[in-house]
Amino acid sequence: MREFRQFYINGEWVDPARPNSFDVINPATEEVCAHISLGSEEDVNRAVAAARAAFESYSRTSVKERIELLESCAAVYQKRYNDIADAIREEMGAPQELAAGAQAFCGLGHLQQAAKVLKNFQFEEDLGSTRVFKEPIGVCGLITPWNWPVNQISCKVAPALAVGCTMVLKPSEVAPLSAYIYAQVMHEAGVPAGVFNMVNGDGPVVGTALSKHPGVDMMSFTGSTRAGSLVAQNAAPTVKRVTQELGGKSPNIVLEDADLEKAVTGGVMHMYQNTGQSCNAPSRMLVPRAKLAQAEAIAAKATESVVVGDPAAKGTTMGPVVSEVQFNKIQGLIEAGIAEGAKVVTGGPGRPEGISKGYFVRPTVFSGVNNDMTVAREEIFGPVLVMIPYDSEEEAVRIANDTPYGLAGYVQSENLEHARAVASRIRAGNVNINGASGGFDVPFGGYKQSGNGREWGAHGFTDFLEIKAVSGY
Repeated sequence: MREFRQFYINGEWVDPARPNSFDVINPATEEVCAHISLGSEEDVNRAVAAARAAFESYSRTSVKERIELLESCAAVYQKRYNDIADAIREEMGAPQELAAGAQAFCGLGHLQQAAKVLKNFQFEEDLGSTRVFKEPIGVCGLITPWNWPVNQISCKVAPALAVGCTMVLKPSEVAPLSAYIYAQVMHEAGVPAGVFNMVNGDGPVVGTALSKHPGVDMMSFTGSTRAGSLVAQNAAPTVKRVTQELGGKSPNIVLEDADLEKAVTGGVMHMYQNTGQSCNAPSRMLVPRAKLAQAEAIAAKATESVVVGDPAAKGTTMGPVVSEVQFNKIQGLIEAGIAEGAKVVTGGPGRPEGISKGYFVRPTVFSGVNNDMTVAREEIFGPVLVMIPYDSEEEAVRIANDTPYGLAGYVQSENLEHARAVASRIRAGNVNINGASGGFDVPFGGYKQSGNGREWGAHGFTDFLEIKAVSGY
């Protein structure tokens, strides 16, 4: 049992202003695996005050000093790598291979990438007799989700540290264990007191207090579109900058000239990664109508290869969803798909066969879906794929863009020029062709209700900077 009841404020582990214990549930066992504390407005005030006090000196540190700090953070992170991977497996059910090979790896990658970018980043530019400066925006409130917990923490913390900002982190209370270890990494790496602060808590209390706080200059939020909208509303009276990485319902267009076996198998397996709990998951597969039956058979075969079970067991490829709330939501949406007439190719309601405990969902493929159905409109955030037939490429593009979201898109084709032409028409922040994906240097973010701003790499520095023009320089 982990006891992670303290907060990290001003370089110290401190007790909350008032006790408010919260049980962290292991989703694979439905048992309590840790205790944390839920913070209050008073805890937020203390953390913001520490960040504001630290900003004066940290914002004036040299690039060399900040590079060395990031490299120190990365070195300590590597020492704690296995601890972080184990925490992710325990708190949100990621299979061990995914927890170590992707989830924990991303946290390290953002620290290393930020240090690399910082070595060549230009903070000054001359325009005639005017010098333009890029300066740290100030105190940043960071609110992160449970689905890729350390990835989302690190892709905010790393650029904020790199450009000279101070910050207060509120990780998800559902999966807070890896965040606690991340804070320990920051401390051991020598991050100056007050530069990085962490207060656990829920959105209505701690998230709201952080978003409204007049001492916070910028909010960076990752989570649902509904919650992101509330953060923006709470931030509006103080006119602070708000960046958001929100939901998605990403289309995966399988073109006529695609290798159907490869395209469908790859799309299905990508959808099941992280138990479908990724905002950029390729959840709507668009297939030529004449090839739909063949695509269904391929999807069913691919699904049969998925090994659902204990995240700690060797060979498990899919764990549970994160919580009972998510489990019930997904079950309700699967039932809605059936009620609206979608064809169940494989899977369906309930737990997988042989599993009676834990928040495990049957990997499910619907077919014969039209884009007006609930399962085609709402972000399910579970291992549920919908297959939508199309009659022309023009129709496929129209369906792909017929969504309030615009985080990601996918195109499959054996003709690269053809794929590029279709990709150019998808209204999304990231488009992947034939299974390719970018590294830590590639900007990540969305159009429309998938958010605003960009994270990762040099583009991820931008939202943490203010622009100052000094004329007559």
